[in-house]
Amino acid sequence: MPISLSLGALVGAILGLTGAGGGILAVPVLVFGMGWSIQQAAPVALVAVAGSAAIGAFEAWLRHMVRYRAALLMTMTGVPIASVGMQAARLLPQRALLIGFGVVMLFVAARLVFSAAKKAGAHDDLHNPWALCRINPSTGRLAWTPLVGVSIAATGALSGLMTGLFGVGGGFVIVPILRKITNVSMHEVVATSLMVIALVATGSAVVSVAQGTAFPLRFALCFSATMAVGMLAGRLVSRRLSSRHTQIGFACILVCVSFGMVAKGLIHA
Repeated sequence: MPISLSLGALVGAILGLTGAGGGILAVPVLVFGMGWSIQQAAPVALVAVAGSAAIGAFEAWLRHMVRYRAALLMTMTGVPIASVGMQAARLLPQRALLIGFGVVMLFVAARLVFSAAKKAGAHDDLHNPWALCRINPSTGRLAWTPLVGVSIAATGALSGLMTGLFGVGGGFVIVPILRKITNVSMHEVVATSLMVIALVATGSAVVSVAQGTAFPLRFALCFSATMAVGMLAGRLVSRRLSSRHTQIGFACILVCVSFGMVAKGLIHA
């Protein structure tokens, strides 16, 4: 348990540094550190991710960085779809889930590397020519249209599916999509993502327990506490590090862990 709790602090720190991906490491930590299946690890990971994300979201809320209307809409679509994802996870064999999780991690790693490669000299978040939803200069709020509403709702649904199926936070879905369809700054996108992660992960964990999934409460609380400490440390350190270098480093970690998940899936009986 001490090793797993230490790894929990590391996962929290990565979540604080990236805002959109640290949670994807919570399940592998429990799978390898505790020898659990993905179905066993998912509820504990969701509670831990929810707590850490809530701290980051609250901090960002105090600085008026959360786009709460978009976050609430994504939550409304994300939680019901997460329930569908959890039911699917119970039907799928463990081997398929492990390999699928590894493939998702590779996809996230590739996106991070691609994003970091494009970042050189591209720091003006507010001039996204492809943005469907743009900030109204006179109000400082997003200008909503039916297409924007559907796009953001679909983002929440996709994030919820990943949350329910694999027990991840879904920030790796939310952040790149919001970056494409809005011209909101990266800091606000991350803050909004953290709020959605906190709400959807909490709702998903409650649904999972209500459906009869075994839940080790004491371990979950300890794991969540160490992850929250790591989250706070990561948020402080993130202000002093280059986001480009952070993304590349995180991508390397994801690649290594994804190979481990795929290998475990291939040899899983």
